[in-house]
Amino acid sequence: MRIAVVEDDDGVGEALLDALSKVGHTPVRMRRGSELLLGHRDVEVVVLDLGLPDADGLTVLRQLRAVDDVPVVVLTARDDERSVVRALRAGADDYLVKPARLRELQARLEVVVRRRGTSGPAEPTTVVEAGDVVVDLGARSVRVRDEDVPLTRKEFEVLAHLVRRRGEAVSRQELMDAIWGDAYVTVSRSLDVHMTSLRAKLGLPDAIATIRGFGYRWTL
Repeated sequence: MRIAVVEDDDGVGEALLDALSKVGHTPVRMRRGSELLLGHRDVEVVVLDLGLPDADGLTVLRQLRAVDDVPVVVLTARDDERSVVRALRAGADDYLVKPARLRELQARLEVVVRRRGTSGPAEPTTVVEAGDVVVDLGARSVRVRDEDVPLTRKEFEVLAHLVRRRGEAVSRQELMDAIWGDAYVTVSRSLDVHMTSLRAKLGLPDAIATIRGFGYRWTL
């Protein structure tokens, strides 16, 4: 894989380049967020530090998400919950705290790329109408009461999965397996973060019911 390593620390950056090259990847070193925003279309996945010299990594991530849904794994020294939540809400696919185990990082990169590859428009012409919500699975767009609702890639996938199973109880584990594909999500709380954000953006408090101890159900 061609991997953007956005890291301004030379020691960390060179170690990542060396480790990823040894297992057959093609890492591309970038020291500034501006380099990623200019070169993101030339890579398959991004390793992004949040402490960059020209801009905060969260700002760079939001700018990237406005134009591209390339998978992003945040790798940073920030280990507080607020930073994790903000990064996931900004569109990160995963979050690791330095120093990361290189085999784990490699596995996480492979997972997010694999999930991206299998989450494409399998139903390119399918439009699902669920109450006031219209979900175009092919265009990956959502409208609520005739207004476009901008969602991150993960938020859209959560919504699409629930809408396809409208009226049915969907377990947390099923959602995590379908969208993230790894049990680590139960620790990172990615599903909780994305569900909270999705509900807020839809503005329909009763659309997604929580089934205590099990999961969720689309009710419209």
